[in-house]
Amino acid sequence: MQVNRVDDPRERRAIVVEIVLVAIFTFGFSGLSAILSLIEMWVGAGVAETTVALNPETSSHVAIDVARELMRIVKLFAIGALGVYLLWRSGFRPSAWGIGRPTGRDLPPGLGLAALIGLPGLALVAAASAFGFNASLVPASDDAPWWRIVLLCLVAVGNAVAEEVIVVGYLMVRLKQLGVRDGASLAVSSLLRGSYHLYQGVGGGLGNVVMGLVFGRWYQKTSRLWPLIVAHGTIDIVAFVGYALLSDHLGWLGL
Repeated sequence: MQVNRVDDPRERRAIVVEIVLVAIFTFGFSGLSAILSLIEMWVGAGVAETTVALNPETSSHVAIDVARELMRIVKLFAIGALGVYLLWRSGFRPSAWGIGRPTGRDLPPGLGLAALIGLPGLALVAAASAFGFNASLVPASDDAPWWRIVLLCLVAVGNAVAEEVIVVGYLMVRLKQLGVRDGASLAVSSLLRGSYHLYQGVGGGLGNVVMGLVFGRWYQKTSRLWPLIVAHGTIDIVAFVGYALLSDHLGWLGL
């Protein structure tokens, strides 16, 4: 991926302002909120004694719950579209930075990355929970009806699109324009990813930093974003839907 450094001071300031605004409206403030949630756990009952529902029902009325979930899904895809649009306005075609038309060759590496991150991730969650560094996570209701499972799958894909487009693709392209080295860009992206997962506990944050390092380095080497979206979506679908179907057998994970 060819990204030229921007040297004009006005353009550089515009890029910095844009990054800050995107961070505020997407995952930057989510990171600050997650840090506050972690502090609240520490000063309250404790991280290990806290239960976090990742996809709670938002209303006792089915129609309202579905409407809110659909709004959440649309918002996630809109966040991803925002990153694509901002770079397109700057002259970067989606295909130039890895988010062009998906192909079959994106699937094998995506599933491979999902296995590489997902399986050790389960072990990390179990270890962090055992040592009291992670909250008890409830990815989904254990009696979810079929239509809610469909919505959870769409949420998983939306999460993947929003996070990988903004936190990896968009952010790394913009930082490259500012002359930030690949190592520093990788660190920024990974720490941002970890920060907005700290509401799950220290284990959740560290696990996502590792995920960010692996995903970010893959992107830097290949300039392909679709395998990361496939991997992230697969991990979340397995976590959300797998819990809904197998919750009675997952006590060993601290879930």
